[in-house]
Amino acid sequence: MARWQPGARDRLVLAAVDLFADQGYDATTVAQIAERAGVTKSTFFRHFPDKRELLVAGQETLSRLLVEGITTAPEHATPLEAVAAGLERASNAMGPMNRDLAPRLKAAIATSTELQERDALKTVGLAKAMTDALKTRGVPDPIAHLAAELGVLAFKQGYATWTALEQDEAGLAPHTAAALKDLKAATTALSQPPNPATTGELAAQPDPGAERSEGAGGVRVAEPPLAASEALPHK
Repeated sequence: MARWQPGARDRLVLAAVDLFADQGYDATTVAQIAERAGVTKSTFFRHFPDKRELLVAGQETLSRLLVEGITTAPEHATPLEAVAAGLERASNAMGPMNRDLAPRLKAAIATSTELQERDALKTVGLAKAMTDALKTRGVPDPIAHLAAELGVLAFKQGYATWTALEQDEAGLAPHTAAALKDLKAATTALSQPPNPATTGELAAQPDPGAERSEGAGGVRVAEPPLAASEALPHK
């Protein structure tokens, strides 16, 4: 299989991420990004209005894919089944660039409060796009909003799992599907009474906040940032 070769737009994203991570967002100029990418400044501005837009370059594409998957899901699909269809379509568009970029992108966003704020806004934007798509299927607002939030969280968790693996031939889709399945099980458990067989065991556990930040049962809870999915979906 031929190795993927990035085009000018993708090279600009890659160059910006490297420079932001190495020297900080504020210290990086458009001229430096263009030079690192091997293009001119005019080429940069043909693709992006300013450097702030580089790390949210894929939001429109990602939102579109999620919405397409939701709106084209089978008519009688449940809200979470429709969300699963959206996640599958978006995940299948993720390729080598997204996987390779994840650790560098996370480091780049950590250098700037502005980038962290834009990352948070992206999460809100994706959830809104999915909520609106579910509403077009007749899903009432509270349910549509909750299903969309679970979808975004599943995408984040699945992406974190995918990019943490040294080798993975299956792609992102199985990981987002597994994350959504786990979240669905967790929400179901919220409406179940405590299991008497485990209540005593949990009560015997030390205070989870006393010495270490772990959740119930000693399972460490960590929510990965959406940062790793910022780049353009690219096979």
